[in-house]
Amino acid sequence: MDSIDYYERYAASYFENTVDAGMEEILDRFLELLPENADVLDLGCGSGRDSIYLEEAGCCVTLMDGSEQMCRLAEIHTDQEVLHMTFEEMEFDEVFDGIWACASLLHVPEEDMDRIMGKVSDALLPGGILYMSFRYGESEEIRNHRLFHDYTEKTAKRMVKRQENLEILDMWQSEDVRGNGQRWLNLLVKKQGTLEKEE
Repeated sequence: MDSIDYYERYAASYFENTVDAGMEEILDRFLELLPENADVLDLGCGSGRDSIYLEEAGCCVTLMDGSEQMCRLAEIHTDQEVLHMTFEEMEFDEVFDGIWACASLLHVPEEDMDRIMGKVSDALLPGGILYMSFRYGESEEIRNHRLFHDYTEKTAKRMVKRQENLEILDMWQSEDVRGNGQRWLNLLVKKQGTLEKEE
């Protein structure tokens, strides 16, 4: 079973386990860096929990998830259409002011990460902001039927640096908001260039 198969099979229980997790503090840090009425991609939206918060903050949010079952649950929860699309299938060209990738890119194996990060970068407008989070550590392994690639500050810096047009604005560790003792590495990343929005 790969990671998407896991979410297909356990979508309902994952939804229940994560839909009420409070990410407001980190969402606000992300929002502070975005222009007004920003176009945001919720990359691996899961339940759609964070999309609702971003919409209420004035963003125009595009929801996307690789699991068809998660897409269905998110559509019910948010009353929004959700793109059923994997990271590999992404073909956006400078569309978004911000990309919110909360606990989603952590399922990308190291051998594929540069290519997927290239697609993420392509999807951002110049000057656009990316938030991403990973479990903190140095391993890549299957846990609970899903692949997790963990990062430390050192390995995350190295990964972002390989994308020539991305720079890290901020990086910090945090505790899992569900109180399970898991540590996370959070990154706010900017795409080089000036964001020029049409009025």
